[in-house]
Amino acid sequence: MNLFDVYPLNDIEIAKAQGSHVWDANGQQYLDLYGGHAVISIGHTHPHYVGRLTDQLGKVGFYSNSVKIPLQVQLAEKLGQVSGKPAYQLFLCNSGAEANENALKLASFYNGRKKVIAFKGAFHGRTSLAVAVTDNPKIVAPVNENPHVIFLPHNNEVALEETFKAQGNEIAAVIIEGIQGVGGIKEASKSFLQKIRSLCDEYNAVYIADSVQCGYGRTGLFYSHDYAGVEADVYTMAKGMGNGFPVAGISIAPKFKPWHGELGTTFGGNHLACAAALAVLEIMDQDQLMKNAEEVGNYLIAELRKFEQVKEVRGRGLMIGIELPEELAHVKKDLLFKHFIFTGEAKPNVIRLLPALNLTKAQADEFLTAFGKLVK
Repeated sequence: MNLFDVYPLNDIEIAKAQGSHVWDANGQQYLDLYGGHAVISIGHTHPHYVGRLTDQLGKVGFYSNSVKIPLQVQLAEKLGQVSGKPAYQLFLCNSGAEANENALKLASFYNGRKKVIAFKGAFHGRTSLAVAVTDNPKIVAPVNENPHVIFLPHNNEVALEETFKAQGNEIAAVIIEGIQGVGGIKEASKSFLQKIRSLCDEYNAVYIADSVQCGYGRTGLFYSHDYAGVEADVYTMAKGMGNGFPVAGISIAPKFKPWHGELGTTFGGNHLACAAALAVLEIMDQDQLMKNAEEVGNYLIAELRKFEQVKEVRGRGLMIGIELPEELAHVKKDLLFKHFIFTGEAKPNVIRLLPALNLTKAQADEFLTAFGKLVK
C-alpha cells in the first residue's frame, strides 16, 4: 500500500527533537521556529510532558466517555484558571476542525438558526462545516458547499452591520480567527471584534473565537481575541493544547445549557489526551510562558521592522508574519536548507514564525542573524 500523496514534503526526516531544536537522520541540527503548524507550545520532549504521558500510559491510556474520567475535571479546572475563564464549560475533542464543527453546531442548537458569517482569508479546517466557512474554494468539495455561509471582507465593520441589519434574525454565528494564520498573519482589529460582540448580543447570534492557531498563549494572552476587551461565547482550541498529542476543545460560556447527546466523541478527552493537555498548562503556568511569548515576540517584531527589505511585519507575541517582496521569495527555502531553520509560510510571500512559547532571546537572535544575511 502507498501513502495517499496529498502533502508537499521537504526531503528531511526528523529523528530527534528537544526544546526548540530538531535533528535530522544525518545528525544535522535545526532551529525550529515552526513547531509543526504552531503545535509545539512548550518545546519538544519537555521532561515534565514526557513524564506525565509515560506515567499515565502505565495506568490507563484510554476509555470512552461512558465512565467518569477525573483527568477531564482536572483539565477543565486548570484551563479555567490559566485562561482566566473559570465559569466557562469545556467540551473535549480531537482536532481544530472538529472543535470548529462542534462550536458551529452548538451555536445552531442554541438559537435554531442556519446562517454563519465568516471572513475573507479565513481558515477554519477541512471537514464539512469547518471547510464551508474556510475561504479557499479549491479545498471545498461540491458536497461541502453550503448556501448558509456568508463571507464578508475582513475588518469591515460597515459590511458586518449591513449584513446583520438585513439578515440578523437568521444568523446563527459569527466565526473569526483572532489572527488569521493561513491567511497571512492578519489580525482582527479591536473595534471589529467589539462590533462582532455587540451585534451578536443585539441579534442573539453566537460569537465563535477560532483560537486554534492564534490561541493558547501564543500572543501573550491566552486567547488572542481577548485583547479587544470583550469575551466570545465559544472559544475553539487545538494545536498547542497538546504539544503534539491530538487534543482539542471548545470553551463554552455559562449561558449555554448542555443536554445529553448534544455533542459527542469517541476519543475526545481520553486519559492520555488529558495528561498531555494538563502537562502543557502546568508548564505554561509554572514557567510564565505567556509572558515570555509576549516579551520575545515583541523583541522579534521590533527587530524585524528594522529591515528595509521587508514589506510588512504583522502579528503579536510569537505569531509573526514577515511579508517579503517577490525578489526575496527564496528566503524561506534558504533559511531551511542553508541556515537550518524551520519556518512556516503563507502565500504568496509571507514567512510565518510559530515557535515554542519558551523560545529564548538568544534563539531569536540566531534567526535574526540568518535572516539578515539572506535579505541583504
